[in-house]
Amino acid sequence: EVLLRMHSVGICGSDVHYWQHGRIGDFVVKDPMVLGHEASGTVVKVGSGVTHLKPGDRVAIEPGVPREMDEFCKTGRYNLSPTIFFCATPPDNGNLCRYYKHTASYCYKLPDNVTFEEGALIEPLSVGIHACKRAGVTLGNKVFVSGSGPIGLVNVIVAKMMGAAAVVVTDLSASRLQKAKEVGADFTIQVKNETPQEVASKVESVLGCMPEITVECTGVQACIQAGIYATRSGGTLVLVGLGPEMVTVPIVNAAVREVDIRGIFRYCNTWPVAIALLASKRINVKPLVTHRFPLEKALEAFETTKRGEGVKVMLKCDPTDQSP
Repeated sequence: EVLLRMHSVGICGSDVHYWQHGRIGDFVVKDPMVLGHEASGTVVKVGSGVTHLKPGDRVAIEPGVPREMDEFCKTGRYNLSPTIFFCATPPDNGNLCRYYKHTASYCYKLPDNVTFEEGALIEPLSVGIHACKRAGVTLGNKVFVSGSGPIGLVNVIVAKMMGAAAVVVTDLSASRLQKAKEVGADFTIQVKNETPQEVASKVESVLGCMPEITVECTGVQACIQAGIYATRSGGTLVLVGLGPEMVTVPIVNAAVREVDIRGIFRYCNTWPVAIALLASKRINVKPLVTHRFPLEKALEAFETTKRGEGVKVMLKCDPTDQSP
């Protein structure tokens, strides 16, 4: 294990949901719990068996750590391990604090040209990497990203990086769609009260064809329906956003057109990829951060996120740090 002095911690929609509702699905907050799972910091102390890190190293933290070497870990899909530890998923504490202890092999050294903030953004970025890999995004694909929140935006960034020829994004909010344009979306569609079929036909008309791949980042029933209608026959729909447990969808439409529907659960094996991309300056995640607060103003930061202002709200846990 290593002891870290925390630096930057991003606020996620799930953090806000636990704070407001005390549960997400089967994960119920029964005791006081520290939030935060998008994080970076500096190594203060290392355990006796740790060789790849030393005090002073700047690291990004992967929040999901398997507790046992089960069949999922053996096949490299450790995110599916049923006993996994995960920051800020009850009953496991997160890392929105001054000092935090974590398993050393899930702390990744940041190169000098990658900032603490970028290090904290690797967590949401990882969702995009994992989703686009599961979707099979490749050279020349047309991609539809449903939802332009932080997770929709990282999927735009990663899909473009993986060779997508055109990406179209839908959302209710004009300001969020503007941000999608900023990070590389080719087309945006502001949804008002169209039916799912109407949304699908708008997607087709702006792309000039139906997309091979749809990445659904809202979890809203109507959006999942639109995702099925929009996806080209033989294509893939990846469900990233989580909504109600039971959702009514046109499953026969998907079945007879051989549209593959895939889910994702967090991510695995993404931190080294993300660090390499950030260090090489192949991708830019800096525009995602719109608000910054010191740890003392955490409540204000959470309120800001809850109101849906900006994109990513970042908390600064190190009082000695004077960076903007």
